[in-house]
Amino acid sequence: MREDKDLFYLIRGDFLPEAMKKTLAVKEALDRGKASSVYEAVKEVGLSRSAFYKYRDAVFPFRTIQQAKIITLVFHLEDRQGTLSHLLDRIAKHGGNILTIHQSIPINGKANVTVSLDIEHLKVDLNDLIKELKQHECIHQIDVLSSGV
Repeated sequence: MREDKDLFYLIRGDFLPEAMKKTLAVKEALDRGKASSVYEAVKEVGLSRSAFYKYRDAVFPFRTIQQAKIITLVFHLEDRQGTLSHLLDRIAKHGGNILTIHQSIPINGKANVTVSLDIEHLKVDLNDLIKELKQHECIHQIDVLSSGV
């Protein structure tokens, strides 16, 4: 039987407790050199050092998934001419290498498309790419199905 420490979950940011969000902010400040010590970083974000040390090895920003290099996304699209082409073009322009594509037959004007990407050479943060893709009027939802090598 697996222990809880061996399991990982992808959780939307607004569900995280404030201490975990602040832990991520401390880690980012340290990584980017905006703080020279844990003491300085926790003071800046308003987090206790004990809370930081409690969560530092348990919470990671989504972008660390990019180290896995392969991610599978599910898109819920309107069945309109050019929508899939636009989606694939945006991914390619940002350096994503499309490995597989599976599109369902459109039902009631909607289709699901599953795309597996090699994101090793992605030129933008994965979150930023997803935000950009969501802005297209025919892309209604994007879900992360899996990530890994």
